[in-house]
Amino acid sequence: MRKEQKKKLNSRARRLNRTRKSIVSNSMLPRLSVFRSLKHFYLQLIDDKAGNTICSASDAEIKETKGKKPLEIAAEIGHILGEKAVAKKVTKIVFDRGAYKYHGKVKAAADAVRKAGLEF
Repeated sequence: MRKEQKKKLNSRARRLNRTRKSIVSNSMLPRLSVFRSLKHFYLQLIDDKAGNTICSASDAEIKETKGKKPLEIAAEIGHILGEKAVAKKVTKIVFDRGAYKYHGKVKAAADAVRKAGLEF
């Protein structure tokens, strides 16, 4: 692995740990985890005490993504996850943005989850 790649991975891990350490104290609430890859977008609701996933949503669940903007897709994924969580009687969560900035797709998904009825 090249020096630049190691530096990029180390700085990402540092950002991830910085955001997660503030979330650990609120482990009694489910954690909404965000993952972005270059092509896809995923959201998971995780119960840290039991160590399992309550529900999840990704862009694979959306039938028509052609012609939609990435922000619209992320908002739709957030709405899908919000509906699933409300169906499982989850009302309060903790938002875990991971190493990603709170703007763009991450913010659109978070706003859609709020509109679906979950509280951060």
